[in-house]
Amino acid sequence: MRFIVHLVLLAAFAALPFVIAQQPSIPMANPQSTRPALPMAIPSAPPPAQSPSKPPSSAPAKTPVPAVQPPAAPAEELDMTPTFRGGIQVVLVPTTVVDKRGETVNGLMPQDFVLYDNGKPQQVNRDVTILPLSFVIGIQRSSNVEKILPLIKKSGSVISDLLVGQDGEVAVMSFDHRVEVLQDFTRDLNKIDAALDKLKPGGMNNRVVDAVNQATFMLRHKKDRRKVILLISETLDRSSEAKPREVATNLQLHNIEVYTLNISRLVTRLTERREVPRPDPLPPGARPRVGVAPPDPTSQNQVTGAQGYGGDAIPAFVEMFRGVYGLFVRNPAELFTDFTGGREYSFITQRDLERAISRIGTEIRSQYVLSYVPNNKLEGGFHTIRVQVKREGLKVTTRPGYWMAGVPD
Repeated sequence: MRFIVHLVLLAAFAALPFVIAQQPSIPMANPQSTRPALPMAIPSAPPPAQSPSKPPSSAPAKTPVPAVQPPAAPAEELDMTPTFRGGIQVVLVPTTVVDKRGETVNGLMPQDFVLYDNGKPQQVNRDVTILPLSFVIGIQRSSNVEKILPLIKKSGSVISDLLVGQDGEVAVMSFDHRVEVLQDFTRDLNKIDAALDKLKPGGMNNRVVDAVNQATFMLRHKKDRRKVILLISETLDRSSEAKPREVATNLQLHNIEVYTLNISRLVTRLTERREVPRPDPLPPGARPRVGVAPPDPTSQNQVTGAQGYGGDAIPAFVEMFRGVYGLFVRNPAELFTDFTGGREYSFITQRDLERAISRIGTEIRSQYVLSYVPNNKLEGGFHTIRVQVKREGLKVTTRPGYWMAGVPD
């Protein structure tokens, strides 16, 4: 048995070289192959070939020195100081000069005026009376002024006289519970008359402040022109959204003058169309009868004061409240004219209206519009203006001041 086992082992060892020769060779694992492969370097351009006529230099090769980059410029520091910009750089001061009799005085030069801004004397640069005129006419068309509208339509020719020079332009707008532009800026007198003919009575409201605010928006981008608003309306405002003080401030910021032709509320109250009485909420026979009056419905309504028959005291109380309120709060017309250096006029008849328009035109043409650059721009807020004339016996009327934000020099 042992002989057989030895024989098998001997045969196995004899066949082992033959089996190894038949299998493919497997390379041994390299311990460095487990490292991550480095990126292949891009070969640089070969150096230029040396001329064969010159022998190679025996001096040792110098190590190339990398070029020194200039230091980066330091980043500019951000200036965190707030910068203020004012809405006004050149201030226009419309000035009217009259004598003791109330007549306008012409022929004065800029050096004849002394102007103070917040008590500091200013340098009057020039008199800009030669600037062309741009003005907006705002007309109330509420239902209570229906009898006044024909008078305004007939005054178109007189209004056209306000065009100062050949470059003057006029825009016409109307307002009740809405503000509507009837005619944009034009120099054509026929278009002005056509716009006035479009006036028709509307609602009960009277948005005076909103109308002046719209006119300010139309005039604020007019450069190198005198800007005037002519307002023909009642002094009472109804249902405006804009605030009177804010609109007055915008007028001063944009150097806009306001003149008003005030419609008498007494005339409108007497000439306005009466509203149709509302029907009685109680059916006939349901209202208790009064024994001292006949039993017919008309007599009973007259005694009990039913709508349409009895006296209504509510309008009287409303007018009383408005009158008392006006003692403490200035109406928009007075506020706008005082803030801009304009003037108020009133009229009742056609002759009064034409005379007031002519006086406004005369005053605008004879005004001195002084201009100056304030030398106290650091003083933000309201700047008071005071103008004096270097002549005795003359009275000066001008705007009280203007608003300006602080502007550093």
